[in-house]
Amino acid sequence: MINVKQQHMVEVRRKFIAFLEKKGQRKTAERFLILDKIYERTDHFDAEALYHLVNRQRHHVSRATVYNTLELLVDSGLVMRHQFGNSSSQYEKAYGYRQHDHIICVRCRKVVEFCDPRIQQIKTRMGELLHFKITSHELHLHGYCESCQQQIDLEGSASQ
Repeated sequence: MINVKQQHMVEVRRKFIAFLEKKGQRKTAERFLILDKIYERTDHFDAEALYHLVNRQRHHVSRATVYNTLELLVDSGLVMRHQFGNSSSQYEKAYGYRQHDHIICVRCRKVVEFCDPRIQQIKTRMGELLHFKITSHELHLHGYCESCQQQIDLEGSASQ
C-alpha cells in the first residue's frame, strides 16, 4: 500500500516527466536523483548545498547538471527560486505546498516561513480594485532573528 508521501512523489515525478517530454529533454537518472533530494528536504537551500548533498552518497553528479536541473525544475513549477537579498539564489520545493511568505534575518540569513490569510485578502482586493488577475506574489520581510538580536544587545553592552 502506497502512503501519502509516496503518492505525492509519484505525482511530482509524473509532472517532471511530462515537462521533460514537452521540452524534448532527456529523462536521466541524475535529474531524478536531484528531484528526489530536493523533495526530501524541508528547508530552503542553495545550489551548492544541493550539489554537496547529491554527491555525499557516492553519486557523481556534476555541478553543471545540478544547476541545469534546478533551472528545469524552476521552469516546470516544481521548485521555486528566491532572492532573499543576498547574491545567491535560494530554492525550495513548490508542488503541493501552500502559499507562504518569508522573514529573513539580515545577519545570519535564517529564513522563517509564515502564512497569514490577510495577505490573500489583500491580494484578492488589490486585484479587484486595479483590475489585475493576480497569479503569484512574494513577500519577504527582513530583520533580526531573536538570536541575532541577543548577540547585538550583548555586543552593544560590551562596548559601553
